[in-house]
Amino acid sequence: MNRKRMQGVYVVEFAIIGLLLFTLLFGVLEMGRLYFTVGTLNEVARRGARLAAVCDISDPVVLRRAIFNAATDSGASDLISSLETADLSLTYLDENGAIVANPNDNGSGFSSVRYVQLSIVNFSFTLLIPGFGGGITLPAFRATLPRESLGRHAEAGVVPEITPC
Repeated sequence: MNRKRMQGVYVVEFAIIGLLLFTLLFGVLEMGRLYFTVGTLNEVARRGARLAAVCDISDPVVLRRAIFNAATDSGASDLISSLETADLSLTYLDENGAIVANPNDNGSGFSSVRYVQLSIVNFSFTLLIPGFGGGITLPAFRATLPRESLGRHAEAGVVPEITPC
């Protein structure tokens, strides 16, 4: 073989193999990031439903704390940069699973709440692999828990106090 004619072959071989290797490497990293995002969204739904079950209905801090922000922080989540409180849907359900229209009033709306449901629907996961741009719409994440105090502690004959979260 002519040594002079073979010099460029190594560069071409590395370009082909390197492209496959780096695509595979980025794919593995993206799968890890996807699994992290799915696990975090599951925890956000569970955590938000738990906070809503024990915190006051009208407390705006519940959704902020569900996405792992401090009570005073608004905006995107510290763990998932594209997750905001607007992506969460918090509903209060009666014993049949129907949505309670006005859970804030102290009358029949508040007393008919039996379950709390937090859901995240149509969350888009953006791929960071070069050349494979775009996003994946993840399935819905939901957590439904039975109501607990809803932020109110009442004793017999005493007006309920609202406990902040």
